[in-house]
Amino acid sequence: MRIEIMKTLLNMKIGVSGASGHLGRATVAELVQRPGGHEVVAISRTPETITALAQGRFGDYNRPESLAEAYAGLDRLLIIPALEPGKRAAQNVAALDAAVRAGVNHFVFMSTAGARPEEEPALGASYWRGEQHLIATAPTWTILRMNYYAEGLVQQARASLDQGVLTGLAENRVAFVARGDVAAAAAGILIGDGHAGAIYNATGPERLSGAERAALIAEITGRPLAFLAITEEQLRAGLTQAGLPAEVVNIAISIQASFAAGAFDIVTGDVERRPGQAPMGGVCDSGWGRTGLRESRSDGRFAIGLSLRGGYRRNQILNPGSSK
Repeated sequence: MRIEIMKTLLNMKIGVSGASGHLGRATVAELVQRPGGHEVVAISRTPETITALAQGRFGDYNRPESLAEAYAGLDRLLIIPALEPGKRAAQNVAALDAAVRAGVNHFVFMSTAGARPEEEPALGASYWRGEQHLIATAPTWTILRMNYYAEGLVQQARASLDQGVLTGLAENRVAFVARGDVAAAAAGILIGDGHAGAIYNATGPERLSGAERAALIAEITGRPLAFLAITEEQLRAGLTQAGLPAEVVNIAISIQASFAAGAFDIVTGDVERRPGQAPMGGVCDSGWGRTGLRESRSDGRFAIGLSLRGGYRRNQILNPGSSK
């Protein structure tokens, strides 16, 4: 039986829907490096931008008729929701329905930590609806809930250093995870065995409070930074005054509200597990996927490094003058 299962895991046609985004590109890059002779199909509104060793196909979440054709012939499919608030819930349902019509056997749905029943524009609302529709319609499925990107913390830190204040709606804890580790986890699920019906949480190794985040950034950059809890009205006013569009302001507030509600206050070993060491079979099945904000030194100055899986370049960020 095991031999037959292993045979079915070779030479699969694996699709990544939403392949032009940062996470999609990273996942495609992971897949084309993995053994097994798999054909990787990158589905995007801009397939001409696909540069990895993958087949590009056109597919647009806002044009459901394009998706069934894009998903045709796939054995497994990763669906990465788009960043379009107000549309994402309907897009998720349309993509899942198209995959069912196309005859995809195993669906992997990229969701968010803390997804639960709530109303739009709450961050988790569209992901929860997608999860429920996935469970009800997909022949075989896996859900990968990701914590908040470490790269997002870096962006917030850069925007906060000049003011000397890192703000949030309340003191909270977040287990930031590197985007590359989420991609590695997704690739491991797509090519692996034993993930049917599983819900995984891709997190970093520790929960950082607002005060701890500010202290870490201050130590690394050598610039003063403190954490300050503010009201939603203050946050909205500050973001609006900075000239951000209303939809971006709403997204930022939704994220901070999720932080305050504890949606990202969770640490698991799902990203780190290796085969044979955990009953779920190991999400990253070809080595460590350890993720975290850790200290490294560059020219005598601290930098935040994202410790990624083997083969990745170490990105040193929040280090003035460093390249992206």
